[in-house]
Amino acid sequence: MSELQGAEAVVLVGGKGTRLRPLTLSAPKPMLPTAGVPFLTHLLSRIREVGIRHVVLGTSYKAEVFEEHFGDGADLGLELEYVVEEEPLDTAGAIRNVAHLLREPDVMIFNGDILSGVDLRGVLNTHRTAEADVTLHLVKVNDPRRFGCVPTDEDGRVTAFLEKTENPPTDQINAGCYVFKREVIEAIPAGRPVSVERETFPGLLAGGARLQGHVDTSYWLDLGTPAAFVQGSTDLVRGIAPSAALTEGTGEALIKAGATVHEGAVLRGGSTVGAGCTVAEGAVLDGAVLFDGAVIGEGAVVERSVVGAGALVQAGAVVADAVIGDGAVIGARCELRDGVRVWPGVVLPEAGVRFSADV
Repeated sequence: MSELQGAEAVVLVGGKGTRLRPLTLSAPKPMLPTAGVPFLTHLLSRIREVGIRHVVLGTSYKAEVFEEHFGDGADLGLELEYVVEEEPLDTAGAIRNVAHLLREPDVMIFNGDILSGVDLRGVLNTHRTAEADVTLHLVKVNDPRRFGCVPTDEDGRVTAFLEKTENPPTDQINAGCYVFKREVIEAIPAGRPVSVERETFPGLLAGGARLQGHVDTSYWLDLGTPAAFVQGSTDLVRGIAPSAALTEGTGEALIKAGATVHEGAVLRGGSTVGAGCTVAEGAVLDGAVLFDGAVIGEGAVVERSVVGAGALVQAGAVVADAVIGDGAVIGARCELRDGVRVWPGVVLPEAGVRFSADV
């Protein structure tokens, strides 16, 4: 893909990912293994695929992990730079915090925890055709009540930013992907928290700036919860969500190099088996995400769940809609359901007990 002239990208990856604990105790949310690679790899692969080369990562929580893994970005065909946010600055403040490294007239901004199938070139073309100051990707959702809504006029121009309501006037929501003119970023107040939706965008509207909506119904998922994280990973494995980072292809399961899966095990639902994992005879993985080194015993069942690095699910155990922390041990015949989270290193006895609360 040829280089996309006049555009660069900023990815905001500073959040602590508290809703995904205990998974994010050891790694930032964008670095969690998702379909076998850190989630951020999927986003960066799509940015590279459309021809953007220069990407700035706005980091904070466990900031060193990003540069240790991605380095200067050369392995991905990118030029990566990093800016650490020392104090929480909110979204617009975090964007302003990286302004000194920007050099192109158009800057694509991404929330680092959104899995999306939007046509990135299409968003940029909308921005340039409308000669907009800011363009927002707006996605149509079936139930907009859980989100703030963003109505647009007949020309696609944004007219307001509305809080959550039981009777939303539109099904369009802010999808966490923007294009800013660089001078708009430079005008954001520096050195303090600034909300993009409560301060920056309303201020621009009041001042007569053009805020354009790029509206579509593409795949879109916020990976902020364990259930959404599992869904995102399985959708990537099955090819429902787009990525240029899955060199193994798509299907019912993804088995990373170095994993051992018994021929009598059943893998389906877009499951991922990480490097060094062992899946024993008779085990069933259905929509499971196994981090590196996890072990699943004979006849164990793991459904719509995450099993952390080095964790052990012993024979006959059932793990459904749950999160197992790194190094935890789930005893034989135990049953975990309904959003249970097991903290790293916890050992549950071989008692055949059903757990329905965090342990």
